[in-house]
Amino acid sequence: MMKMTGKAFAKKLFGAKYERLSRTLLIDVIIFWGLYIAGFQVQIAASVRILMISAFTAGVMWQALSSRDNAVELKHMLMLPHQSQKFVFPYVAALGCYTVLTKTGLLLAVLLAVSAWKPIEIMGMVISMLHAILMAAAAYSLRKYWYGGGLWAVAIVCAIIFCGSRTWFGLLLLANSLVAFLILWKADGYAFYQGESEKHHTLRQRKKASLWRYFFRYLSCHRNYLVNTAVMWCVAIVMPYFLREMAGLFVVPVGFAILSLNTPICILLSCDCDLEQAVRFLPGQKRLFCIPYCLFIFSCNMAADAIFLCSWQIQNGGITALMIAGAVFFALQSAVLSVLLEWFYPIRGWKIESDLWHHPRKYVVPVGMLLLAGAVCSWPVLLYVLLVLLAVEIVILLFIPKGRS
Repeated sequence: MMKMTGKAFAKKLFGAKYERLSRTLLIDVIIFWGLYIAGFQVQIAASVRILMISAFTAGVMWQALSSRDNAVELKHMLMLPHQSQKFVFPYVAALGCYTVLTKTGLLLAVLLAVSAWKPIEIMGMVISMLHAILMAAAAYSLRKYWYGGGLWAVAIVCAIIFCGSRTWFGLLLLANSLVAFLILWKADGYAFYQGESEKHHTLRQRKKASLWRYFFRYLSCHRNYLVNTAVMWCVAIVMPYFLREMAGLFVVPVGFAILSLNTPICILLSCDCDLEQAVRFLPGQKRLFCIPYCLFIFSCNMAADAIFLCSWQIQNGGITALMIAGAVFFALQSAVLSVLLEWFYPIRGWKIESDLWHHPRKYVVPVGMLLLAGAVCSWPVLLYVLLVLLAVEIVILLFIPKGRS
């Protein structure tokens, strides 16, 4: 039973012949070797390394556990006769292997290539990954008691920050992993199933503002998107302090480009195939979806840029009309390009929602914005030219062709 359950989920995550696993490992090796021979080195404390690996692994594991697509497979598996322990541990092991091998492996390759490490530290990083997987799964099974899970996570983060460099810290992680293991031992498969009681967001056409209600309902059903937005707002508050040390007012566009990294809101069609099919078949879809979607992304980007400008004025002063125009440009340009990219080139072939959230295509627009920011920093007059080009792009957006269904 355990072998069959684990194999079923592993084939879904890695492919029928585990072909995805080999490609991912090859990419990790190429990235490690490329960075290693480049000779680029950064000093990273052991506690920081463990915190990065633990936080990233736990976050991806939580995303995998809460994946809506994964919930469908889980529901079907739970319909079969099963024993709790023989179902829970293969399920957690399959998602844990997926998290470590396809996601954390890339971060580990980068850390090992650019920082000095000892063989004993490899064991500590392996323990931290195992600990993050077990703790995330245990906390997810007890998500009804979210306050307890939150305190547990805060306690572990504090322990890593203050004691992560100690030689005995690995024993603490192993002890905490044992606690998580015992929690999972008493859990059953239904503790990982989200059920059908959650809000279901549908697209209505009767009122003009219905699409905006859909956007906000969608965010309310995906709390991690709201958390990502809140994190970007916090970055907007503290970023003026760091940018002030670099190049004064000329580096402000870089801040606008960085704040366009709120990518989860830019994959609405890719993550909801039913919505995409409905939108493409609706008459007048340019007016009903693309324009409001562009305005929605623009409002999210502009909120972060406004916080950034207010923080800059408080800390540094000297806000000008050109800076405000730059904020409008980067917020709207990012929104337009994101909608065009999502409309013409939606992400296909993803196995689980976590693949979608970490797809490289999501970062095409932010990287482009960063390159534009560098150009604007060198030639501020270029911003006026870009504003004219943005107006042309908006006209093009208004006349998007029907596209493929």
